[in-house]
Amino acid sequence: MTAAESAEQRLFVGGAWVAPDHGFHEVRDPATEQVVGLAPEASRAQVHAAAAAAREALGPWSRTPAGERAAVLDRAADVIRRNLVPYAALAQAESGATTGTARGMQVGVGMARFRRYARPEPVETALPPQINEAGPFGPAAVMGALAVRRPVGVITCITSYNNPWANPAGKIAPALAMGNTVVVKPAPQDPLSVYRMAEALEAAGVPPGVVNVVGGSTAESGEAAVDSPDVDMVSFTGSTAVGRRIAEVCGRGMKRQLMELGGKGAAIVFEDADLASAVSGIGTTFSFYSGQICTAPTRVLVQRSVHDRLIEQLASYAGRLKVGDPRDRDTVVGPVISAAHRDRVESYVELGRKEGARIVTGGERPPLPTGFYVAPTLLADCTPDMRVVREEIFGPVVVVLPFDDEEEAIALADDSDYGLIDYVWSGDVARAFRVAGRLRAGGVGVNTVGRNMEAPFGGFKQSGVGRDVGSYALHAYSETQAIVWPG
Repeated sequence: MTAAESAEQRLFVGGAWVAPDHGFHEVRDPATEQVVGLAPEASRAQVHAAAAAAREALGPWSRTPAGERAAVLDRAADVIRRNLVPYAALAQAESGATTGTARGMQVGVGMARFRRYARPEPVETALPPQINEAGPFGPAAVMGALAVRRPVGVITCITSYNNPWANPAGKIAPALAMGNTVVVKPAPQDPLSVYRMAEALEAAGVPPGVVNVVGGSTAESGEAAVDSPDVDMVSFTGSTAVGRRIAEVCGRGMKRQLMELGGKGAAIVFEDADLASAVSGIGTTFSFYSGQICTAPTRVLVQRSVHDRLIEQLASYAGRLKVGDPRDRDTVVGPVISAAHRDRVESYVELGRKEGARIVTGGERPPLPTGFYVAPTLLADCTPDMRVVREEIFGPVVVVLPFDDEEEAIALADDSDYGLIDYVWSGDVARAFRVAGRLRAGGVGVNTVGRNMEAPFGGFKQSGVGRDVGSYALHAYSETQAIVWPG
């Protein structure tokens, strides 16, 4: 077997590793531009076969006691822990993440999510007895009831490229815990890590057909994973545009949806805020996944009295961040995922300049011999109608707009098609919570960009449909059944 052949990844269908019908595509390291491996190109028939295998496995798996299902997830977490370093090295090579991010936020969070859903939770909730005033049992009959969570069925999980471990694990683990079976369609840019996740689950004893992984770089595999008649639900993380197309197909088949889509997070900074805290929080847009994250505070709204100071401090912060090889210990900003995406981000920066924005820092391509790098970029003198203010750039680019008072800040923040996560920085905590309560966003960070991984996650408006994370994911991947009886 040649080196190239040994790097050929196979599909995982019905518990078997299957050669793809349509060959392979290259997966490249965004930092070195070298080939990491060859990812499989599934045919439409192979994707439908994966869904059929998941349908066949659904009955036995859903009837498996919850504790046994949880034990499989727990063993998978053990496998991931034992292989954390090589798994992280692959994730880094595929996604361009820094070493700390690949080990901690990618593989580490993925492992933690399997461990989290290895803790079975009650699926039955007793409801208060109700006096039924009229009905077949006569007047004043007392009725008892239970609300019981049941598995949805076969779930297609379509995952994003910015985190090839945490995102798939956040779908697969709660879905399996609830007794569903899954067909996973990974992002084409970094799919190899998802196949390692399938290997970990296989080693943990997941039955054949319960987990299937089928990928490809064209629309064929994704479309087949959505329109298969064996699929009951689609869980998708990605762009709003693709989410709309998936929702249309789901609507025709009355399929459940969980959609985590785009974001253009507003960061409201009041004049009494701790500016150092605000700067470090906003600065994560430059460093965390090189800005390729939908929750980033990319749209900064700052009270006019501290506007210039904040811009000065943000520019200084960005200038101190090392851009370079993510394997270097002191690198903070790695590459974006591909040359095409680098070009897209750069085109937005140039568009902002043409629209009248001022490039305070960044805006140029870092002078590195290889890799798809974008310098941390700060745009000031922005107005609400600019495309760089309204559209998701998905890169290390921050735009700044001034405001005068609280009402204007809220109006500017909500003047967006998106509503995923917004942020408020203020020394007046009561005001911060008051403003948070008026924002049309699925989540609001008050004086932080941190997240509580038990809090519900999802968006308003064009940022998605549904909520997951923590116990909310168990609800997302289940149907609620009511059982009623005469008391």
